[in-house]
Amino acid sequence: MTRRVVITADDLGREPGTTEVIVELLAEEQVSATTLICVSPEAERAAGRVAETGVVPRLHVTLTSERGLPRWRPLDGPASLADPDGTLSDDPYVLGARGEAGDVIREADAQLRWMRERGLAPVAADSHAGTLYGLHGRSWLAEALAWCARHGLAFRLPRDPEPYFGGPLPPALAAAHELAVAHADALGVAIPRTIATNRRTARELGTYERLRDDYLRRLAALPEGTSELFLHPSREDAVRGPDGVVRVWEARLLRDPVWHKALDSEDVEVAGGWWA
Repeated sequence: MTRRVVITADDLGREPGTTEVIVELLAEEQVSATTLICVSPEAERAAGRVAETGVVPRLHVTLTSERGLPRWRPLDGPASLADPDGTLSDDPYVLGARGEAGDVIREADAQLRWMRERGLAPVAADSHAGTLYGLHGRSWLAEALAWCARHGLAFRLPRDPEPYFGGPLPPALAAAHELAVAHADALGVAIPRTIATNRRTARELGTYERLRDDYLRRLAALPEGTSELFLHPSREDAVRGPDGVVRVWEARLLRDPVWHKALDSEDVEVAGGWWA
């Protein structure tokens, strides 16, 4: 079986700088997929810019705002998702404590409808900040998988979670994950073999070279089947806070000759925008 990898630039539409970097990477064929944040004020322009590349983004179901940016608003306005001022909290644990499943699915519907109304027909969805998975309180994974099945969407749920988490899951989480994978299979929702991304801060990494070495290790360890590496590339003037540099490093990685040499030598086929 061939080892295939979807290389995804997450967060198209986060703000203008990230949009421009991702559009450039798509045009240069440095990445094979992207995900769109529909609730951002930048989303409309991002949808137009990505259309120029011929790539249809996946839906990045977004239920929280982003720290360091003006608060986003849900498209459907479900009460349990929003703060009193109508904006989405930037704390996923706040969402995990109060969000109701019906409101989550209504908002996912609104975001999918927003894309389709603009001529973008995504074939897959995933979860911004991991809020659908129950890592910050309530899990809406079962509802999200049923929603994907209704709309014919694949979903970012790793069949093998260890490469993402860096080792075996705690027993309770492992049991929940096993049930979710079985549920996806029963519903016919396509999921990747595994997923991998950087989960360390700039302070933990220290240097760009350590980030690059980590991604090279992840690339070499990809199993047979179709997996996904997802990154969050941006540029220096578009990101704030001490960890903004990690997004800059990830943009640099995707253009790094060392990275491209590894892609060629590892006998890994770069796949299109989803995991089937």
